[in-house]
Amino acid sequence: MADRWILLVQALCLVLSTPVVVGPECPKGFERVADQCNDTNECDTKEICGKNAECFNTNGSFHCKCVTGFRSSTGNVTFSASTSQKCHDIDECKNKTDCGPNATCRNTPGSYQCVCDAGFGLKSGKFHFFGTQEQCEDICVINKTICGNGTCHHGASGHYCVCHAESSNYGRKVSGCTALNCDVFQNMTQTFDSAHDLVMQLKTICLGLTKGDSLTQLDGKDILKKLLSLINALLSSGNFKYNKKVSYFLDIVEETLRLISPLIKTPGINMSSTHTEVQLLVHRGADLPQGAVTLSAKQVQLDIQLKTAAGDLSYYPGFTTVSMLSYENLEDSANGFFDGMRPAENQSFKINSKVVTVTVSNRNTSHLEEPVKLTFHHLEQSKETHMCAFWDSSEEGGTWSARGCSVVESNSKFTVCSCNHLSSFAVLMALYEMEDKFELQLISWVGLFLSLICLFICILTFSLIGSIKSPRTTIHLHLCISLFIANLIFLAGISQTENRVGCAVVAGFLHFFYLAAFCWMCLEGIQLFRMVVLVFNTNFNTFYMMAGGYGVPAVIVAISALANAKGYGTKRYCWLNLETIWSFFGPVCVIMIINIIFFLITVWKLAEKFSSLNPDLNNLQKIKAFTITAVAQLCLLGTMWILGCFQFQKGTIVMSYLFTIFASLQGVMLFIMHCLFSKQVREEYGNILSRICGTQKKSYSEFSSSQPSKARASKSSQDTGESHI
Repeated sequence: MADRWILLVQALCLVLSTPVVVGPECPKGFERVADQCNDTNECDTKEICGKNAECFNTNGSFHCKCVTGFRSSTGNVTFSASTSQKCHDIDECKNKTDCGPNATCRNTPGSYQCVCDAGFGLKSGKFHFFGTQEQCEDICVINKTICGNGTCHHGASGHYCVCHAESSNYGRKVSGCTALNCDVFQNMTQTFDSAHDLVMQLKTICLGLTKGDSLTQLDGKDILKKLLSLINALLSSGNFKYNKKVSYFLDIVEETLRLISPLIKTPGINMSSTHTEVQLLVHRGADLPQGAVTLSAKQVQLDIQLKTAAGDLSYYPGFTTVSMLSYENLEDSANGFFDGMRPAENQSFKINSKVVTVTVSNRNTSHLEEPVKLTFHHLEQSKETHMCAFWDSSEEGGTWSARGCSVVESNSKFTVCSCNHLSSFAVLMALYEMEDKFELQLISWVGLFLSLICLFICILTFSLIGSIKSPRTTIHLHLCISLFIANLIFLAGISQTENRVGCAVVAGFLHFFYLAAFCWMCLEGIQLFRMVVLVFNTNFNTFYMMAGGYGVPAVIVAISALANAKGYGTKRYCWLNLETIWSFFGPVCVIMIINIIFFLITVWKLAEKFSSLNPDLNNLQKIKAFTITAVAQLCLLGTMWILGCFQFQKGTIVMSYLFTIFASLQGVMLFIMHCLFSKQVREEYGNILSRICGTQKKSYSEFSSSQPSKARASKSSQDTGESHI
């Protein structure tokens, strides 16, 4: 261990005693690296020469030099960083004369540009050039379409555009001219009287623009407010009964939006009213705009490229506008005009979205290179098939059409549409009528034939057997007559669609007689109510019964036919179409509600009378039986037509069979309830059969008159027209 310490001390002493060799000092501009002096690169120091100068390294030194287009303050080509020299810009335009006669030289830091004078331009489309690369020429010569729908002229201050007839550049003389259709405003005044003042104002503005009048007095926002106010008035009044009116209305809205959109200040405006919601975007500039924009309303969204909205550069008027107007309840007025949809078999349509009008400044929108995308939220959530459609004013006065539109995505809540043209758009829901099936037809024919026989027997029973005649049997009689005639017309004319007028007449008669059947059922409920609540007062004026049973349905059918004559008769059946069907179901629902109320009151009163100390059990039992029969009758007919509500969607075959069975056997059910379940009617049938067969059986009337107690029962039966069930 001691030997190691001795060796370590000796080594340390040897190192400390070794002499250090120091070389000569390196000159300025050099630095020692190991045993050599190497050149120092002073140019590695940032901006050692100052702004607009370059550094050049030399062996042991460096020098500075101004970059091209700049000169040192002393005029020296090179200088050192230690001096206070600076590089100043050289104004090349003082000596440059090669820009040509129609261009101006503009000095730039370190360089220059040649810029064409007003009214001149370059064929390449560039905005500046250098030296003799190009020459500026008259812009009216090199760009024949710079004025769009107008003529280009060269003036002292540059070019200006003179617009052709029915065109305008909105007072901007250097902008291209866009076509304006002022004639459309004339049609509007002839169609809607309430729109006269505003439309004449719009026509005056339009004609003034085509003549180059000043725009300083025009306020686009104020005109837009007036337009929305007019739309509110028209939609509130329900003026749209014909497709031609819808076409005029949508055309005027489109033209007005195109007319006033350039008058709105950038970037645009959002405005809403009671029945409308509009979003309008405005972009200005000499260059064509790029990129996509999105416009949104409550239940619809528009995605469009600005380039699509602007159109071709050759007709670009210097501004781009996009507008989307959503209507609150136009779908109600525009429903039913689907001649252009070409439906599949058993298919019909219904609007299931808001109607929107889309306009842009580009006038050539009949076939867009890049389609627009519209997202509609459904008014009714449904899994039915949905189709994208637009309003085509050029076809048969106006119709919905799917041409040029396709469905991108669709579910129960919304549908995304893609269209390669612009107009007014909506989403249509496809509905399906009951399919033709041999089994259903067979059930219908057999059931209706049996019903006609049973109803005929009922009519003979209630009209010829004197012992059962009463106000109640009178109601039964007319109920059976209404159903008998309705079923007979149904069998004979439901499929006779060749003659449109004849088919509409058949549909009108069916509407009337089926409604009459429900009205007589309502009178039966009122009669029961009078019997129980008004202390068995069964007197019912015949005139009032006839007015209620036949007069009320006649008024309903007349109003419905006047309101929508086209609603009677479809392409397949002589019955009400989907838009008119509620003129039948509405009154039916009201009648059913009224009867339910009367029946509930009747049952309540019956319960009170049964609980009294000395009830007239004979009469109460009879009224109880009558009430049960009437309720059963209401349930039978009511259930049948409730099932009929499910016939307007595809895939309801079970409902179709149930509806067919109940509808075709109505007469059989009424015969069973009002004749076979009635003891008095059964005994009368027995008497008739005994007379026919020659047997000696005492009639019910003779038996009743032979005993005083039975006479009272007979009298009571005549008042009510029924006996115990």
